[in-house]
Amino acid sequence: MPVVIGILIVVFLGVLVSCIKVVPQANAYIVERLGAYQSTWSVGLHLKLPFFDKVARRVNLKEQVADFPPQPVITKDNVTMRIDTVVFYQITDPKLYAYGVENPMQAIENLTATTLRNIIGDLELDETLTSRETINTKMRATLDVATDPWGIKVNRVELKNIIPPAEIQNAMEKQMKAERERREAVTRAEGDKKARILEAEGNKESAILNAEAEKQAMILHADAHKQKMILEAEGQAEAILKVQQAKADGLKLLKDAGADGAVLKLKSLEAFEKVADGRATTILLPSDLSGIASMGTAFTEGMKVANNAKGGAGTKDACANPDSGYEDCPTDKEF
Repeated sequence: MPVVIGILIVVFLGVLVSCIKVVPQANAYIVERLGAYQSTWSVGLHLKLPFFDKVARRVNLKEQVADFPPQPVITKDNVTMRIDTVVFYQITDPKLYAYGVENPMQAIENLTATTLRNIIGDLELDETLTSRETINTKMRATLDVATDPWGIKVNRVELKNIIPPAEIQNAMEKQMKAERERREAVTRAEGDKKARILEAEGNKESAILNAEAEKQAMILHADAHKQKMILEAEGQAEAILKVQQAKADGLKLLKDAGADGAVLKLKSLEAFEKVADGRATTILLPSDLSGIASMGTAFTEGMKVANNAKGGAGTKDACANPDSGYEDCPTDKEF
């Protein structure tokens, strides 16, 4: 008996322990009683009836990632390509997830493939390659609506790879190479153009600066020549003014000194001395006829003075030669 009682106690404790369940964080348990849905256990400690209740399904409530293999699709311009997608989803209702669809992941995969074919069928090859964001948005909206009755929320859908056929890839590579060569040629031509423009502008500015420099040099040279002529003219005017002033001062001194006829006669002799030296070509006559005799006398005196200035030797030679026609020969005492 004690052995039987011990066995019963161990069995009872084992059944009691099996009825105690702890649900971890971010999980949910679907509990069935006699095959029917009983409740959904959230995080914490729970007890179930032995032999009547059972945990039918453990559901992960974290966001999960499903990476599906590449699917063949055909574009609007009849190009066959392969596209693999990545779906980010999260279970929001464990009961619907457990009883909504038999195999949720397979259902999502098939739904993703059919939705992708429908979207790509309306796009051409170039649009498919450049419209990933548009395709992702349309697929996410379609899948989110379709999986809502299954208790699943699709957060994001991403196109992982777009694999066109080999011949299309070769054509795209050639096109890309040609486009890069065209851009290179355009860039080189634009660089040459800008270089020539800059060189022409530099030559233009250099010519303008040289012309400005020559202009300034000519202006400065002209100003210097002008200043020189002005200074020379001012110097000549000042010299003439001083000469005239000196003459005026001389006349004034003569007037103030009370010059008589002898002084005036001496001045006349000085004037006729200049006439008699052979370089004067003009003879001035007095305005009145009565002064002709006095002028002749003054002229004679002037000639004498000039001859005396040239030296007595010439006069002696003229008087010694009877054919010279010189009549006013001085006496021996005068020589």
